[in-house]
Amino acid sequence: MGKRVLVTGAGGFIGSHLVERLVRDGHEVRVLVRYNGRDDRGHLDRLDPDMQRAIEVHRGDLKDPEAVRNAVEGRAWVFHLGALIAIPYSYQNPLDVVQTNVTGTAHVLDACRGSSALERVVLTSTSEVYGTALRVPIDEDHPLQGQSPYAASKIGSDALGLSYHKSFDLPVAILRPFNTFGPRQSARAIIPTIISQALARSAVRLGSLDPRRDLTYVEDTAAGFAAIASCDSAVGRVVNIGRGSDLTIGELVDRIAARLGKPISVEVDSTRVRPAKSEVGRLLAGTALARALFGWEPKVSLDEGLDRTIAWVRDNLAMFRVGEYTT
Repeated sequence: MGKRVLVTGAGGFIGSHLVERLVRDGHEVRVLVRYNGRDDRGHLDRLDPDMQRAIEVHRGDLKDPEAVRNAVEGRAWVFHLGALIAIPYSYQNPLDVVQTNVTGTAHVLDACRGSSALERVVLTSTSEVYGTALRVPIDEDHPLQGQSPYAASKIGSDALGLSYHKSFDLPVAILRPFNTFGPRQSARAIIPTIISQALARSAVRLGSLDPRRDLTYVEDTAAGFAAIASCDSAVGRVVNIGRGSDLTIGELVDRIAARLGKPISVEVDSTRVRPAKSEVGRLLAGTALARALFGWEPKVSLDEGLDRTIAWVRDNLAMFRVGEYTT
């Protein structure tokens, strides 16, 4: 039987894919999107018209507790994906990131605490909270290391969620995806950055090529959100999802070049290099808990996911400001 659900951050990359998944699964979906004068609902505006009509849209801001409370009212499941997620932006405007990611999460949790309909809150974490791997694979007991203001804000958000579970018995589960990629992702992220530049010119401008990342296709990430919401054993816990294998950014460039069927040369752009102590050197997911609790396994291979993403970027290349560094 379908649930009455709310998705915050629904206009974003992962959020829009999760909305699609929930609608197809038969849930009654309400979304909270940040208001702007263009009435731009982000990637929700790219969904099939029938799917758009199935969604109830609330406009507001996570920093406004009343707007959040109105959106949460009557919802059984709340998926909280709304956040400022760009690490370079967190260097430039750390207070904005903290106010949105920490205070915004507090508003969501408090609204859920006051809702009699509430059955589950799923918070969105990030593998960035682990910092550079001290051991691999990284399981949920790995130490947390806030190596950027963004990572620190998500550590705070996660801690708030667990505290509301322990203090108020709020049914909170935390999903911690490792790097997600796929259609609709902006050039803020590494894979669409490489693809969009490579489609437009012979050389791509990147930062460091040495960091290692565990890359998961967005449909698998959306499946993880759907699965954790219905898993009673996940309440009060943090659960990783990821592909369980990693590669360097340099190796990723070669992988994309092979899928494109063309060589890609790399020019290092110093403006894209993170501060040395802030760069996360390696992320490799340990996913045994996700398998044990709700049977999650990634189904889309890296190469298949890259092919789908390349096709989408090629069809939407005009969206990308290829000559600029997107933060």
